[in-house]
Amino acid sequence: MNVSHVELRHLRLLQAVTEAGALTAAAERLHLTQSAVSHQLKALEDALGLPLVERTARPLQLTVGGRRLLALAHAALPQVDAALRDLAKLKDGDAGELRIAVECHTCYDWLMPAMDSYRDVWPGVELDLLGGFHADPVGLLLDARADLVITSEAAPRAGIVHAPLFGFEMLALLPPGHPLAAKKWLLPADFSEHTLITYPVPEDRLDLIRRVLAPAGIRPVRREAQLTVAILQLVASRRGLAALPAWAVAPYLERGYVVASSIGKHGLWAELYAAVRETDAARAYVADFIETVKRDSFARLPGIRPAITPP
Repeated sequence: MNVSHVELRHLRLLQAVTEAGALTAAAERLHLTQSAVSHQLKALEDALGLPLVERTARPLQLTVGGRRLLALAHAALPQVDAALRDLAKLKDGDAGELRIAVECHTCYDWLMPAMDSYRDVWPGVELDLLGGFHADPVGLLLDARADLVITSEAAPRAGIVHAPLFGFEMLALLPPGHPLAAKKWLLPADFSEHTLITYPVPEDRLDLIRRVLAPAGIRPVRREAQLTVAILQLVASRRGLAALPAWAVAPYLERGYVVASSIGKHGLWAELYAAVRETDAARAYVADFIETVKRDSFARLPGIRPAITPP
């Protein structure tokens, strides 16, 4: 057995496999191909002379040896990350300002816990949330009115870098017992005779309208509500249909308050990105905020997947 072959990337691999439950999902999380993940895992097993994963189990399970290495990962990786963070602070300093603009109404549900985690390791960084709707949130970066923008768009823009956070499914929400609830998925025409309950934002900022309904020539009547719970209450009261992120409505679906259907055969998926100025992308406290958001989100939010890396 050659333990010198155990590297940090192997520990992160075992951690990702355990959290994701499948090699494909672990590969997406690590931004590798499935074949690369399989090769790394097999090479490590060959070097150690024992299996680490029970491949026939669904979700994948670790063997006794795999669980022992996972325990090492849980013990060692936080210390490694903390040491690297301390070195970054020595290089770039441990204080600064991070003004954050958020495009997504439901983002606060997961952003606030991530900010709490971040404050524990970067107490010298002053965090500030810019409230209100912004017609051009990325423009706030170029005007130096924000330092980081959480956005669903990753269109190339001079001087701006987009870091992928995660992808998520948008679900159609219906009242219990609604006739459309019997369908496996909804089509654009299914929305034509119903009021669409949305946040008070322009139509071109709503994925359901921009990507599904408008291309099909469907223009439903809209009713607006400021809060997620208000949208859900209106749906439950049979005032219309809505489309919200799966992770945002999971507790209400579990209680049967509303029911959900996929939008289209393959679902309607969206991505979130952290946009920063190119000059700030390498700042340690900015890069670590993005990593903290990603790590906390995958630990807390059900059903998310890695976002597509922008060109």
